[in-house]
Amino acid sequence: MFPRTFRLSIGILCPKTFQFSMNSGIKYFPPPKNYDDIEIPERPRLRIYDKVPLYPPNLKPPKMQKRLRYMRGPEQLHNTLQLKQYGIVAISGGRLRHEHFEMARLQVARRLDMKRMFGIWRVDPPWQPVTKKGQGQRMGGGKGAIDHYVTPIKSGRIILEIAGKCEYAEVHDMLRIIAERLPFKAEPVSQEIMDKKIADEKWVEENNQNKYTLKYIMQNNMAGCHRYLSRYDHRWHGKYV
Repeated sequence: MFPRTFRLSIGILCPKTFQFSMNSGIKYFPPPKNYDDIEIPERPRLRIYDKVPLYPPNLKPPKMQKRLRYMRGPEQLHNTLQLKQYGIVAISGGRLRHEHFEMARLQVARRLDMKRMFGIWRVDPPWQPVTKKGQGQRMGGGKGAIDHYVTPIKSGRIILEIAGKCEYAEVHDMLRIIAERLPFKAEPVSQEIMDKKIADEKWVEENNQNKYTLKYIMQNNMAGCHRYLSRYDHRWHGKYV
């Protein structure tokens, strides 16, 4: 057993049995992006929003109901990147308070390179009043006083955008930190990520082989599901809360 193994090792170590060929390929590095068409504005940082909207001196600030329809369903208008670069998109509905605007503005101000980048808001400043009664008050007595103002957000709404002479990897951490601290689900995106999502949704819808989707079940009242479905389920088929 030992001589056979020895001869095999000798054959393996023999230079005649092995031939080494060193091949060096030409590496391909894509050319850098061209940012000649990008102009940095005079004020690259995010604008400071007022905590309370301005009203005429002779007008009493009006009170408002909850109006949850401002947060339900998909965003139909502000759902694309205006600058075609990077931003934060809301995955679900919610409300933005003045504290959230300040958090996002300060994060961008700390991490933004003003010589190469700039940011813009894609949402309105707080405008919807939210009332609240004092602690320990009894029921009744009319609607409470205005406590603060909020901005309602729908799913798919672009919160803010970052653009300039930069890559997505440079701004990803900044956008991720802001998205994690918002009161609703949000995520950082780029134009390539949004295009890929739209293409993937279209491909799944065209190549789906299971016809028993949630939309099909709701439309055909399978298992009597119409008894416990709301009008919003019939409108969006369970996609939006």
